[in-house]
Amino acid sequence: MLKKLFNFKDRLLNTGSNSIRKLLRYSCVIVFLLAACHAAFSQTRFIPFAFGDMDKWINRDVKESFVIGGKTQTLYEIADTRDGVSPNHAYDNKFSPWATSSVLATINGITKGSVTVFPEKRGDGFAARLETRVERVKVLGILNINVLASGTIFLGKVAEPITDTDNPFSKLIMGIPFTGKPAWLQFDYKVTAGGSSRKINGLSSNGTATGKADNAIVHVYLQKRWEDKDGNVYALRIGTGGEIFSQTINDWQKSHRVKIHYGNVSNYGNLPAIFTRLKKGNDAFYTRNSKGKMVPIHEEGWGSPNNEVTHIILQFSSSDGGPYVGSPQNKLWVDNVGTVYD
Repeated sequence: MLKKLFNFKDRLLNTGSNSIRKLLRYSCVIVFLLAACHAAFSQTRFIPFAFGDMDKWINRDVKESFVIGGKTQTLYEIADTRDGVSPNHAYDNKFSPWATSSVLATINGITKGSVTVFPEKRGDGFAARLETRVERVKVLGILNINVLASGTIFLGKVAEPITDTDNPFSKLIMGIPFTGKPAWLQFDYKVTAGGSSRKINGLSSNGTATGKADNAIVHVYLQKRWEDKDGNVYALRIGTGGEIFSQTINDWQKSHRVKIHYGNVSNYGNLPAIFTRLKKGNDAFYTRNSKGKMVPIHEEGWGSPNNEVTHIILQFSSSDGGPYVGSPQNKLWVDNVGTVYD
């Protein structure tokens, strides 16, 4: 293409003063070719996450305790056979970066499986279907405990087995090493949202109404992390992105993009407040430190866009109300997840 441009240039330089019409014609051609060159070299780059096409899954069998019925629950993980797991054993995703809210729990000697994420056929492959569901635990017809769990997939790990229901975030190892600075998060999705939100965590199967509608949500955060000599983990927030899905959309939205904003977004009016607050204190995400202990990630402040990035946190969820809060009608489908660079 460049060779043609130079040929046109030479011909124009040799054009006589009586060839204005040709000059204009060639000038238009050059403008067109320059525009084509610019488009070719300025195309954005889509880089998918490993297993982000949601086409590879493994099944996990959990044989539940006899006192709660003794059924076998099948849990689904976004992974391939290299991340295999034995029945009733904790799962460690060594090869896939994706973890889910479908977990193995062993509480007071009782084993139970919770399933909120499913593979769903889509064309020649699969998508991830995230469901908000109520898990019910009955012990010999005497005890009936109901717990609402939202369907979630995220980059990281679950610290299995789950042994209690306190502070669910403390069981999730949020984020993976990452050094890029993408302009966008991109994915395909459809959603069923807007159901009446309730908090369900106890004897009542209906729980307590919150007076709010339940929404699906996606978060993406870029951090610079470090650990002190005592094993405390800190971070600066370098990049922030997210979207709340409050309306049902039945058709697949392909190559949907969520903008990633760099620097301090605490007063950024185009982002809902849930994304513009630093995650610390009771809102902190957790990770496993170098000593093998689960600890909160203290976001100390906003980093400059020029700061290095060490980790990415990415989470999709069918509900946005927090632990045990949501609507059992909510669902979020996700596929083809990656980042886009300008």
